[in-house]
Amino acid sequence: MNYQHAFHAGNFADVHKHAVLARILVHLRLKSAAFRVIDSHAGAGRYDLYGGEAVRGGEWQDGIKKIWDACPAPAAPAQAEKTQEPTIALLAPYLDAVAALNPGRVLRTYPGSPLIVRGLLRSRDRLIACEIEPRSAASLRAVLHGDARAKVLSIDGWTALGATVPPKERRGLVLVDPPFEDAADFMRLSGTLALAHRKWPTGIYMLWYPITDRAAPDALARRLRRLAAPKILRCELMLRPSRPGAGLTGSGLIVVNPPFTLEADLRALLPALGKILSASAAHRIDWLAEERQKPN
Repeated sequence: MNYQHAFHAGNFADVHKHAVLARILVHLRLKSAAFRVIDSHAGAGRYDLYGGEAVRGGEWQDGIKKIWDACPAPAAPAQAEKTQEPTIALLAPYLDAVAALNPGRVLRTYPGSPLIVRGLLRSRDRLIACEIEPRSAASLRAVLHGDARAKVLSIDGWTALGATVPPKERRGLVLVDPPFEDAADFMRLSGTLALAHRKWPTGIYMLWYPITDRAAPDALARRLRRLAAPKILRCELMLRPSRPGAGLTGSGLIVVNPPFTLEADLRALLPALGKILSASAAHRIDWLAEERQKPN
């Protein structure tokens, strides 16, 4: 695997996916029963924004740095609920995870999804973090060492989806964030999800995909509409229109069995993120499959 997320850590797509990830975890914490998070492509765990890869990529400057500079110091969760600015309240759990790695509010380190998750786990909750690339897996083990709530598996992320569901807690989230080096990953995403969903139809699944053009994301949406899932929510954040050779222009998320609060959160959060990140930003929030929503 040649993909190294260190070049892209903290970019606008990370901001999008990790802010939404934190909102889902906040919802899971509302019930006392334990939950489990399965991170299929977990990465290295944390990233040095002044390391060689991040400096060469520089993408965090147009991602987390813009959000960091635009928002005041992250509030504690209890304070965030009382703030007059709804965007800050929605971002607070995510920004708290970033702040935990950056004392004095000097932005130097970015947390990968395992650390976003760990920051929102309770003592009874669990994380399974899967990473097959040897250097990233070693880094991830060091990052999570000593935390009895977290376990690292050196396993291919696609294989992990079938091997780790359903969890014994019967509540939780599967995060699928593959590198998309291979165009076939879009096909694998829908096929692997279908298999996992058959084994654990009540789990929450959050799938990330890149947007460089519309063909592959739209084909993915058509395939997922045929999935036997009653609730599938899509949200996309585009920094600029897609065109040939433009590279990554947007970030997409599919959430199967989303929390009943998530759509409202996204309708407040995505426009605010877009406004901070780019003057030409646009977003989309829609249902690929929908049933009458009710609290769960």
